Amino acid sequence: QVQLVESGGGLVQAGGSLRLSCAASGRSFSSYAMGWFRQTPGKEREFVATINWSGSITYYADSVKGRFTISRDNAKNTVYLQMNSLKPEDTAVYYCAAKFGIHTSNSRQTYEYDYWGQGTQVTVSS
Repeated sequence: QVQLVESGGGLVQAGGSLRLSCAASGRSFSSYAMGWFRQTPGKEREFVATINWSGSITYYADSVKGRFTISRDNAKNTVYLQMNSLKPEDTAVYYCAAKFGIHTSNSRQTYEYDYWGQGTQVTVSS
């Protein structure tokens, strides 16, 4: 069992930056690939970024590529999402998720993930 708690969301002006954190508790954090997703009212949860167990492989949605960076610190059981050059369309609830397996990467579908956090709101004003 893995518990995930996101933090770092808030209100920021367009062009600004935020850094989201996702702290994991439970066993064997380094055995999990991690992902960030986001969701706005009335829409399905969409993929943002994913990182493999060691942090050596990352993938991004086209909409955030070049602006967002996913990283992890296995010693701290934490995954991060650095968000730069934020746009109003980045406004959403952001969720982190964990997918068991050291051989997994590029998992972009919600059903592929085993555990989810409760989400943190990010609002970008124009």
